[in-house]
Amino acid sequence: MEEDFYKILGVDKNASGEEIKKAYRKIALKYHPDRNPGNKEAEQIFKKAAEAYGVLGDTEKRTKYDQFGMDGLRSTGTPGYSTFEDIFDAFGDIFGGGSIFEDFFGGGRARGKAARKGASLKCDIEIDFKDVATGVEKKIELTKREICDTCRGTGAREGSQPVACSYCRGKGEVQQSQGFFTLRTTCPKCHGAGKIVESPCTKCGGSGRYPKKSVISIQVPPGVEDSTRLRLTGQGEPGESGAPSGDLYCDIHVKPHPIFKRQGNDVLCEVPVPFAQAALGCTIDVPTLTGNIIQVKIPRGTQNNEVIPIRGEGFPNLHGYGKGNLLVQVIVEVPTKMTPRQEELLREFAELEKKNISPRQKKFFEKMKGLF
Repeated sequence: MEEDFYKILGVDKNASGEEIKKAYRKIALKYHPDRNPGNKEAEQIFKKAAEAYGVLGDTEKRTKYDQFGMDGLRSTGTPGYSTFEDIFDAFGDIFGGGSIFEDFFGGGRARGKAARKGASLKCDIEIDFKDVATGVEKKIELTKREICDTCRGTGAREGSQPVACSYCRGKGEVQQSQGFFTLRTTCPKCHGAGKIVESPCTKCGGSGRYPKKSVISIQVPPGVEDSTRLRLTGQGEPGESGAPSGDLYCDIHVKPHPIFKRQGNDVLCEVPVPFAQAALGCTIDVPTLTGNIIQVKIPRGTQNNEVIPIRGEGFPNLHGYGKGNLLVQVIVEVPTKMTPRQEELLREFAELEKKNISPRQKKFFEKMKGLF
C-alpha cells in the first residue's frame, strides 16, 4: 500500500502551499539525521517527509497526484518526488553545508570540481482577481547569467584554455587530516572549479557567464491562491559543464477586487437591498466572476447578512475538485432620509407592528422579564 503524502506531512488535502511547507519544515527539523545520529526510524521518517514534500510542494505534481495518485506521476514520466537537490535549496537553513544529508540520500550537492546544478531564480507575478477563475498566461522578462557565447563558458580568452589549479592540483578541494578525521574544504584559490583562468575572456571577464535578457511565458492555473509559489523546472540559470539548469520560482500575487472577496473556493459578494424589498421579496441583478449579470431571487422576509449561494459560480479547485459557489450576502439598507409620505406610511406600519408582535419579539420580551 502506498502511503498518503498528506498524512505523512500531517496536513489536510486542501492545505495551502505555505501550510505544506511549514509542515515539512517542522518534520525536517525534528527528524534531521544530523540531529538523530544512528536513529534509523528518524531517518526513515525524514526520508518519507522529503518524498512527500517533493510532490506536494510542486503545484504540477500535486495536481497529478491528487487526481491519479502515484499512477498519475508514473504515467507521465514524472518522478514520484523532486530531486533532493531542490529540497536542499528550499531548506538550506535546515540542512546546512557538509551535512550527512548528502550521504544519506546518495550524493546531494556535488563537491569539488563536479558539475553543479544552475542557480534557481525567483520572480513575482501579479494577476487580476477575475483571472483566478480562468487561469492566465503571463510573460515576464528575466535577466539570466547565460553561458558566454564568446568563450563557451570556459572564461578564457579566445585561443587559450583554463589551467589546472596548482593549489588543489585540479581537484577543487583541499584535504586535511586530523587524527582519525579527514576534513575537506573548497579550494580557496579556484573556489572549487579546479581550474584557473590566466587570460580572461574580454566579454565575460573570466566568469564564463554573461547577463542576457529573456522573455518567459508562465501559465498560471485556474483556482490559484494568493501567495502560491509555482515552479518552472529548468527555467533558471544553466548548470556547469552540462549539469541541469536551475528552476524558476514564481510567487503569485492576486489583486483585491472592489466587489468580490475570496473564501476558499467560494466568492462572497455583498449586495445592498432596500429593507422594503427584503421584507416583500424581490429579484436583484448580481455580477459574476466572468462578467455576466445573473438574476437572484430574494425571498420574502430575508434578514440582514443572510447568504444566498449560487452553485458553481465560484473559483475552480486548483487540484481538480469542481468549483466553489458565489455567495450573495444581503445587506438590508435602512433609509436615513425619507419623504413625508414615506414617514407617514412607516408610522402606520409601526402602529400595526405594536398590535401584532412577532414570535421572536415575544420570546425576547419574555426572556427580558425573567432577568428582572
